Amino acid sequence: MRYISTRGDAPALGFEDVLLTGLARDGGLYLPETWPTFSPDEISAMAGLSYPELALVVMTPFVGEEIPEAEFAELINEAYAQFDHQAVAPLRQLDHNEWLMELFHGPTLAFKDFALQLLGRLLDRTLSKRGTRATIVGATSGDTGSAAIEACRDRDAIDIFILHPKGRVSEVQRRQMTTVTSANVHNIAIEGTFDDCQAMVKAMFNNLEFRDEIKLSAVNSINWARVMAQIVYYFHAAIALGAPHRKITFSVPTGNFGDVFAGYCARQMGLPIEQLIVATNRNDILACFFQTGSYAKGTVHPTLSPSMDIQVSSNFERLLFDMEDRDGDRIRALMAALDQSGEFDVDAARLADSQKLFTGLAVDEEQTLAAIRQVGETTGTAVDPHSAIGVAAGRLARRDAASPMVTLATAHPAKFPDAVEKATGSRPDLPARLADLMDRPEHYDVMPNDLAAVMAKVRETAKITSKGISS
Repeated sequence: MRYISTRGDAPALGFEDVLLTGLARDGGLYLPETWPTFSPDEISAMAGLSYPELALVVMTPFVGEEIPEAEFAELINEAYAQFDHQAVAPLRQLDHNEWLMELFHGPTLAFKDFALQLLGRLLDRTLSKRGTRATIVGATSGDTGSAAIEACRDRDAIDIFILHPKGRVSEVQRRQMTTVTSANVHNIAIEGTFDDCQAMVKAMFNNLEFRDEIKLSAVNSINWARVMAQIVYYFHAAIALGAPHRKITFSVPTGNFGDVFAGYCARQMGLPIEQLIVATNRNDILACFFQTGSYAKGTVHPTLSPSMDIQVSSNFERLLFDMEDRDGDRIRALMAALDQSGEFDVDAARLADSQKLFTGLAVDEEQTLAAIRQVGETTGTAVDPHSAIGVAAGRLARRDAASPMVTLATAHPAKFPDAVEKATGSRPDLPARLADLMDRPEHYDVMPNDLAAVMAKVRETAKITSKGISS
């Protein structure tokens, strides 16, 4: 398997190089050169596999021969042994033909664990094999940071820096990051928005001298391996509900578009997905795009669902690449327009084609609280505000009631206790292993929204130099 950049000016790479590279050197994102596919018979044969067994089958085409199958299977088994539920991604029925897929049974109680528990192991294996180190710099709107830290803490070949927007993540999310005491973990609170944090990370990757000097690598969903691992749970849910003999609808709460893009990848691989509902909060750039064809940056508004308080969705470029017939020149032009004017448009024919699969819908704060309340009252199940947005959007935008609908429950309700309590009057408890989280001491730096200052901080703190010597 070879990987190509969405902007067409970076060399094609194999899996391990893409894993370590993250963002392509031309500023684009890597994608498989061709989509591997499974026939209906091959999908049928996946029924009955455990989650790790299914993950091995679905992801092996992306890895090819770069990791021996037995070794890859061992890494997968280790990653998902960290989850609290034997099914790893259990399905909970909400109504007739409506389901929640619980993606919060991992170590940090969010769907990001599915990719990052594996990614941390893949990075450590590849770096150790090559006898080198890496400095990971990532941005988080709440969940990626803690999942990345948990996956990379205490790993000898990695230093990890996570940027989060000061005051714009929940207290539980922040403490899951800042109470980790491992020497290779560094937290920075940026006085700005998530988009500011994400822009800093991209700017560091686009500074090739800095990138090479500190051996920069990525755990954000700009890293293809993140998306690859998330494809698996679409197969898991769809097969459990009758695929390939039935088409399935998914409603996906999303801000950075990585989670729902994994559903698109699954469909490209042959999974019969009828509809992908792109559920957003009032930061509705994605919902507006799928309604109008215009992608236009606005102001980031704080909401009850802070992980979705995003206006520039990194992974959307990957979908746009396919929408524009994999024309790197066209993608460069569209991204330049976004940088210069804050917006771009696609033509009506391409929009209409995308609307055959995607439906975008924004859910406001009152609708979010109502969905949390309604699900709790009718099923006894507590849902966090992000998952509630998925439920609400799915019920409003679903096209075919005969198609089983799965909403991705992306975080444990106890990560957002204030919102759940506001909706239901009841405050969800953290699992026993995190019961003392609010009492643990925090360790993090607060820095201004200043790229040069943050780069200097990373350079000074990282253990490696351009010669690979520990400081």
